[in-house]
Amino acid sequence: MAHFATVADRDAIEGEMAYQARDEPVTMFQFLDRARRLYGARDAISFQLLSDPGSRAETLTWTALLAEVTKAANLFRSLGVGPADTVAYMLPNATETVVTLLAGSVAGIVNPINPLLEPEKIASILRETKAKVLVTLKSFPKSDVAQKAAKALELAPGVTHLVEVDLTRYLAPPKSWIVPFIRPKNPVGHKARVLDWRASVAAQPADRLTFDDPATDRIAAYFHTGGTTGMPKVAQHRYSGMVYNGWLGNRLLFDQSDVLLCPLPMFHVLAAYPVLMSCIHSGAHMVMPTPAGYRGEGVFDNFWKLIERWHVTFLVAVPTAIAALMQRPVDADVSTLKTALTGSAPLPIELYNRFKAATGVEIAEGYGLTEATCLVSFNPLDGLKKVGSVGIPLPYTQVRILRIGDGATVEEECGVDEVGEICLSNPGVVEGATYTEADKNRDLFVDGRFLRTGDLGRIDADGYLWITGRAKDLIIRGGHNIDPALIEEALIAHPAVAVVGAIGQPDAFAGELPAAYVELAAGKEATPEELLAFARERIEERAAVPKYIEILPELPKTAVGKVFKPDLRRMAIRRVLDGALAEGGFGTVAVAEVVEDKKRGLVAKLRRSGPVDEAKLTALLGGFTTPWDWDGGGRG
Repeated sequence: MAHFATVADRDAIEGEMAYQARDEPVTMFQFLDRARRLYGARDAISFQLLSDPGSRAETLTWTALLAEVTKAANLFRSLGVGPADTVAYMLPNATETVVTLLAGSVAGIVNPINPLLEPEKIASILRETKAKVLVTLKSFPKSDVAQKAAKALELAPGVTHLVEVDLTRYLAPPKSWIVPFIRPKNPVGHKARVLDWRASVAAQPADRLTFDDPATDRIAAYFHTGGTTGMPKVAQHRYSGMVYNGWLGNRLLFDQSDVLLCPLPMFHVLAAYPVLMSCIHSGAHMVMPTPAGYRGEGVFDNFWKLIERWHVTFLVAVPTAIAALMQRPVDADVSTLKTALTGSAPLPIELYNRFKAATGVEIAEGYGLTEATCLVSFNPLDGLKKVGSVGIPLPYTQVRILRIGDGATVEEECGVDEVGEICLSNPGVVEGATYTEADKNRDLFVDGRFLRTGDLGRIDADGYLWITGRAKDLIIRGGHNIDPALIEEALIAHPAVAVVGAIGQPDAFAGELPAAYVELAAGKEATPEELLAFARERIEERAAVPKYIEILPELPKTAVGKVFKPDLRRMAIRRVLDGALAEGGFGTVAVAEVVEDKKRGLVAKLRRSGPVDEAKLTALLGGFTTPWDWDGGGRG
């Protein structure tokens, strides 16, 4: 691994040679075959169905993993999948999920789908990607994945084959005997041919591909973004971007002695690329605890023991997971743990401090996005970690902070600590055609190759990137992106509602929770409780149902009549922080105002009317990502 502590170290790596000159594998099959040659008998992936640290687990070596991927790729080709055809999967984490992700990209284009989406959204993705094959679960107790898949296929007639994975094989007797008798019914109304994964894959050769695999770069994956409103956008990824993420992980983070605990879902780019691809490049061992990962039964309660069992060196998490872990004592030997890696949402400084105090381990925060095949920047393991920043842009990644006008024209390049839109270029960006739908790519690039992320940020004097807001107004609840339009469209359908503004209000656990402010039509009446019930019936995505609704005489608006959301955010910050202060026993402290700071975004100004325990106050407010100052001086 290269020393990576400063921008100068990053530049030195780039100075060695152009990335295109590096001798990296061209295809996914070449990438996996390289891992087999270098790390063959070493452990590659492990999966355990149950969270108990003593429960049975399945482990594949790199040699065995390549064999399973080869068989599955051969199966997909036998079902009519070509290089431009799509293999979709809707699976929780399991060995078969990893195999499908890799084999789908070898045989054609792989398309992971979030199993938490409703059938209509799943079907829209299947239609957009023109999927021929869907791999999903066979009906299993306490899971509705198979039922959702069956309903989705009724709306996606282009899918010709449904391949079912039966999790029963991971169970020991007597549970393995019982499941077939209590398996939920799953009436089928679609016309896709149903196959059994295990039998179908076993019938294929493991020692060779049955088809040509030209050594050319191509689109090999489709990952959908969001999906909480309308048709999710589908981002395209090339082999080169996937391998680039693996090269970064190997060069800067992992080697073959490392073990990564990954309870994140394999339908998300963070697990699929910075984790899995880095393991393929480095030979590190990836461990998946339970199909549902962090949401799995008993995972948080057994988490530290799982680290001890697998001798984990790197933990991959999101801030909400770290917050949940800090509510459990460290009840096992975690001395093997080197670092925790986090992303997808801002990390509160108090949470960082608690984790370090409890484990002795640092958290390195990073930034990535689906449109860039994930990795963009992270706080260097060997250097200064600026908590709250997302670190240094990675080798071969160019980040520019720009002010952009109509028609995606650059009006100004921002200077040090000036806030603008984050735009980037790296080997993971599919220039000009990030999304499958051509109209979604309109005005998405500036200066030809710089992708507009929609995020607002700044770069400080040390070259660290800071996220200060979101131009697209997305609400990020525990790393889950929620489009406010979903909430607004649901509430505006109420006959008493005239105007709606949905925002993310601060939350000490989830980072943000959805909230809505409503202006009623003249002469109409409604209560917040009535509106919440109305919204709950119409919003399919449970995470998007607002946690708070307030009716205002008039919503703040711009000169052209648009809802001015910064004022709504100010109101929410004041309400939430004042509530937390009162509940925490700080009766002498209140939010005086919320002001805009060019470097830190919206900042709460606190005023005190009596003595305050500042250490306890800092600990309380440190759970929120909202920055604060004393009114008159002193920063929090």
